[in-house]
Amino acid sequence: MLRLYACSMPVAYLNLDVQYQSIKKHTMKKQKLFLLLIAFLGFAHFAFSQGVTTSAMKGKVVDNEGVAVYTANVLVTHLPTGTQYGIITGEDGRFNIRNMKVGGPYEVRITYIGYKDEVQNDIFLLLNKTAEVSITLTKDVVTMEEVVVTYDKDDVISSDRTGTMTNVNREQITAMPTIARSQRDLTRLTPESDGNSFGGRNNLYNNFSLDGSIFNNPFGLDYATPGGQSDAQPVSLDAIDQIQVSIAPFDVREGGFTGAGVNVVTKSGTNEIKGTAYYFFRNQEMIGEKVSGVKYPNLDFNTKQYGVSVGGPIVKNKLFFFFNYEREERDQLAHGFVADDGTNSNNPNTTSVLESDIIAVQDHLRTHWGYDPGDYQGYNHETFNEKLLIKLDYNIVKGHNLTLRYNMLDAWKDILPHPEAVGGRGPTSFRLPFENSSYTIYNKINSIVAELNSSFSNKFSNKLLFGYTKFEDSRTPFSDPFPVVDIWDANGNVAITFGSEMFSTNNRL
Repeated sequence: MLRLYACSMPVAYLNLDVQYQSIKKHTMKKQKLFLLLIAFLGFAHFAFSQGVTTSAMKGKVVDNEGVAVYTANVLVTHLPTGTQYGIITGEDGRFNIRNMKVGGPYEVRITYIGYKDEVQNDIFLLLNKTAEVSITLTKDVVTMEEVVVTYDKDDVISSDRTGTMTNVNREQITAMPTIARSQRDLTRLTPESDGNSFGGRNNLYNNFSLDGSIFNNPFGLDYATPGGQSDAQPVSLDAIDQIQVSIAPFDVREGGFTGAGVNVVTKSGTNEIKGTAYYFFRNQEMIGEKVSGVKYPNLDFNTKQYGVSVGGPIVKNKLFFFFNYEREERDQLAHGFVADDGTNSNNPNTTSVLESDIIAVQDHLRTHWGYDPGDYQGYNHETFNEKLLIKLDYNIVKGHNLTLRYNMLDAWKDILPHPEAVGGRGPTSFRLPFENSSYTIYNKINSIVAELNSSFSNKFSNKLLFGYTKFEDSRTPFSDPFPVVDIWDANGNVAITFGSEMFSTNNRL
């Protein structure tokens, strides 16, 4: 008798008895025992607050007299990939399968000697939800009329619900309008949310996970997700399969937040080769040119986003791949404020800074100090990011599935001086900063996740998750090192500011 113990957090204690009869009797037994040991070791050493990436299914099998069918064979197949989950019913006719792939369609096949096989199709699983099926078997020797098998996918009252949550599936992601092509446009479907704030809580108190790995902004300021400082999403919307938002979960696998837990699961390959290519474009001809009824011609502006996705089988029903690459480029006016030249007072974006004054400062810096502060209005800032995702799914044996995922983000954005910090130096109705007071912020991410989902019986399943994520955030001022200088107006406001951006020199994370 071999007895294994594993403990993850104070709330979990597992005890499993394994009947050890003959290790050499069957190769499959050795393989399952090896997977079991790996799962337990991972569970003991790596278990902590994480995202949920899977779904579950439970059901009950009875005969035509309503009597529970014991030891009936249940085979559940994820049709797009051929992934199979097998189990037998208990004495009460019930079965419970966890750690299943999200989405579908699934086929459920019930077989038992002396009864006709029953099959149920078109079952779709939502992220971190348990689907319930009820199946009635008819005796093979009796001629019966129509047998009706029902499945209520709209049932929202269930003991398996683990708290207030919102699920956004692939069909909704495809149909929903989105300007920024970001997850925020989708999480806004949550009634308690405005997109990133949930229940009135600051978005920095949320917990974001991608394929089960924690994906919060490690800097802890301004943006909740990594890449947000450069206006970039950590993963392309085209690579997302499902999104789940949990407000008050009871599931012990979710935690580490007081706002909401946002779980994102990326797409996987199937037995069919599928691909998409897309291109989005917008420029100054597609936006308005009037402010408060006053015509103000737009300067050059354009943004474009394009990418490609492809997925399919490497080995049919066994090994699958999914690939996504996306690139975004943006070039737009840094700010709309202009100096007062004596003729543009009707322009709502005209500041109280006289153009003659700011030109005099500009000439003085160039002539006497050899420092070029740049332009004071009408200059553009650029934004750039590219992202890559590669995912492999491997059906090891029935009930044991391995997923490997790598994603990369390389992003940067030009940013104006901070509008509020230490009095503020950003453009306002009374202030104009020079162009070279801006800076560029860089966000780089490299992330690897490996996940082993194992289902051993009706009562025992396990997930082993290993993740490594590297964030690199840095800033580069536009200008060479030069002291920050503020020139105040008669009202006590900073009117003109120049010099290297004070918070960004040698700023590294």
